[in-house]
Amino acid sequence: MNDFELIKRGTADIITEEKLKEKLGEGRPLRVKLGIDATGPDIHLGFAVPLRKLRQFQELGHIAILVIGDFTAKIGDPSGQSKTRPVLTDEEIESNMERYKEDIFKILLPERTEFRYNSEWSAPLSSTDVIRLAQKVTLARIIERDDFEKRLKENTPISLHELLYPIFQAYDSVFINADIELGGTDQTFNLLMGRELQREFEKTPQICIIMPLLEGLDGVRKMSKSYNNYISIKDPPGEMFGKIMSISDSLIVKYYELCTDLSLVEIEKIKEKLASDVNPRDIKAELAKEIVEMYHSEKAAVEAKEEFGRVFREKEIPEDIGSYTLEEKIWIVRLLQNVGFAATGSDARRLITQGAVELDGEVIKDVNYEVNRSGVLKVGKRRFIKLVK
Repeated sequence: MNDFELIKRGTADIITEEKLKEKLGEGRPLRVKLGIDATGPDIHLGFAVPLRKLRQFQELGHIAILVIGDFTAKIGDPSGQSKTRPVLTDEEIESNMERYKEDIFKILLPERTEFRYNSEWSAPLSSTDVIRLAQKVTLARIIERDDFEKRLKENTPISLHELLYPIFQAYDSVFINADIELGGTDQTFNLLMGRELQREFEKTPQICIIMPLLEGLDGVRKMSKSYNNYISIKDPPGEMFGKIMSISDSLIVKYYELCTDLSLVEIEKIKEKLASDVNPRDIKAELAKEIVEMYHSEKAAVEAKEEFGRVFREKEIPEDIGSYTLEEKIWIVRLLQNVGFAATGSDARRLITQGAVELDGEVIKDVNYEVNRSGVLKVGKRRFIKLVK
């Protein structure tokens, strides 16, 4: 597999392929940009997709430029949003990025990674500078963006500051002299805006590499902390394994393609197995093992697989579960909140009425039930805790 074929693998689109081939043949380290708005402290498998593509560039001798949107995060990226995204404070951005950095190097090579904060060049802009920057982009071009167009049709408010977001993100590419920019399909407009603004500043337009979005645990929406349907790369091995086992069978191949290093030949064999009479659960278990090993260790992956089989196939209780001391009789709704299995009383009631709560194998469906004995409390398929009297 040559350099171009390696980079093309797993992409949704490249704008343009011919220019990328030319760039890769220049014989110099390319500056490959990925923008990050630090909206949360966890890196999940969906966000790892472009990071893994950056790692491929690094292994070919190129430089990953991570542009931290400490300035644009205060605007709030409206990409794919039906309403304005909440604006972050300086403290939230700083806290999130410190935790991000710990995890990013589980994927990227530190010696070929640069961190740049876009407040460096955007914050000093005067009002005159901002107006001159905005003059380079038409309103007609901005509202071509799908989410803006949709919100206009639905009469959903669009704040003026949101229209500036793609312009500032594009200005990042101008300032750092990006050769290539990575982003998900929901970022296509922003990446193309970078090309346009680079032309306006008489620079060579960047190559845009568009990555597919990875669906989350709900099997429908993209994996996102906002949707709480994500698998963090910091999840404990057993939890990570269990979450992967819960994904839709229809996503097995996509997860293999975007989340593992298996060759195309190996993935074709997996497709053939799925088309035969092989149980998809077994193939999914190998996928889960592959991913857990990537972010933890081979030993942790083997143990997670064995534990999953023991608990979920044999319906046994996990060996290592937490405990909660019952000092007195307690309302089941309050207990679920206290042990962290429900965020609110409404969540707890919903779990109970759905039959998801068991005490020593007995399903609890009475929202007024009071617990006054030792036993094992189980919620759903993966959450257990030992109650001690």
